[in-house]
Amino acid sequence: MEFRIEHDTMGEVKVRADKYWGAATQRSLENFKIGTEKMPPELIHAIAAVKLAAVRANRQMCSERMTAEKCSAISRAAEEVMSGALDGHFPLSVWQTGSGTQTNMNLNEVIAHRAGELLGAPVHPNDDVNMSQSSNDVFPSAMHISAVMETKRRLLPALRGLVSALKELEHRAEGIMKSGRTHLQDATPVSFSDEVSGWRSSLECDIEMIERSLEPLSHLAIGGTATGTGINAPRGFGDAVASELSEILDTPFFSHPNKFHALSSKGELAAAHGALSALAADLMKIANDVRWLASGPRLGLGEITLPENEPGSSIMPGKVNPTQCEAVTMVAVQVMANNGAVSFAASQGNFELNVFMPVIAHNYLSSLRLLSDVCRSFTENCISGIKINERKMKENLEASLMLVTALSPHIGYERAAEVAKMAHRENTTLKAACLALGYLTEAELDEYLDPGKMV
Repeated sequence: MEFRIEHDTMGEVKVRADKYWGAATQRSLENFKIGTEKMPPELIHAIAAVKLAAVRANRQMCSERMTAEKCSAISRAAEEVMSGALDGHFPLSVWQTGSGTQTNMNLNEVIAHRAGELLGAPVHPNDDVNMSQSSNDVFPSAMHISAVMETKRRLLPALRGLVSALKELEHRAEGIMKSGRTHLQDATPVSFSDEVSGWRSSLECDIEMIERSLEPLSHLAIGGTATGTGINAPRGFGDAVASELSEILDTPFFSHPNKFHALSSKGELAAAHGALSALAADLMKIANDVRWLASGPRLGLGEITLPENEPGSSIMPGKVNPTQCEAVTMVAVQVMANNGAVSFAASQGNFELNVFMPVIAHNYLSSLRLLSDVCRSFTENCISGIKINERKMKENLEASLMLVTALSPHIGYERAAEVAKMAHRENTTLKAACLALGYLTEAELDEYLDPGKMV
């Protein structure tokens, strides 16, 4: 392997000749050999977007330092990073400096090296690529940007796809009656379409909460530089960068009016991840309902049948398991755990800076990725292929003692309870028990015990 010599303020460092990074990145590689988790590519691309917007703003506001030729080269290099073409040049661990400084320098070095190739002249990572910026305002800005963009690009489309599949199931379930259940016990009847509508409505509420959480994330720390004062940046630089970002990403972004808050608080991210955790909770509930309803096939509820995607057991031939539901519930557990990490890390803003930012970014983007993927998988491999077992639903409904609830207005709660207990004790029907007790006539019972009138 060939190497070249890079230098920084601490001296010389050997760097692989085929890599664009420089001394700061190499030192981080050598000093933080912790875990296998690398900085998320979504975050890298978002930092590159900040660098692209910043060089454009510097060209407008500092034209004597940022020439047109240098601006063009840096812009093209940043665009290459944004496209993912240079992903192999960002090797740093999540477990590094809490400000993300080493990853910001990784971007500065790679863009400077690539821009120097394009320009045919040296480009400096600090003086040129990082001009008017600090890691302390770049990194939190990129965290917000990546959260917004990945939510819009991946999560919301996947979630809306799941809602559409549930609407289709809801339509197929129209008019099909089944037993309701509360406390995992039999309850009064519901229509299956109404039950599915509850799932669908929960996800629609989650979409609304997630969308509302994005607006605070559109306000960025950029322009605050090191401590929120904006030192070494021209006045109005944050607004200029936000304007450029809005154009580059076709999404509105703004410079936060209080940079001291923007650098030290991560409350917006904690709140937004709370909406992701709420989605995880609803997905957990829906997946559990689906696998309970599909339990069996002979000794469970058996009211729906799930697609047979793969063999379910290495020892029991013919077994089919609700594996997609299990994947959903495991993702939900992970997202809820991520929420704890994000919330705790967001509380660690000491004085002018939060120094838990990489772990927030890692967990937040992990949650977005997992939720997006699992919503698509659940839609395609489970919900869209559900078959409704009307015969079993009718069988279970007719056996339910909770139809007795419809008799309470006519014979009173205590007599209705007596009817239910007698039917259960003697393993007979509600109708037979009520007739035996002499509380209602057969005609009255036929009228009152009609499940269709109970929903």
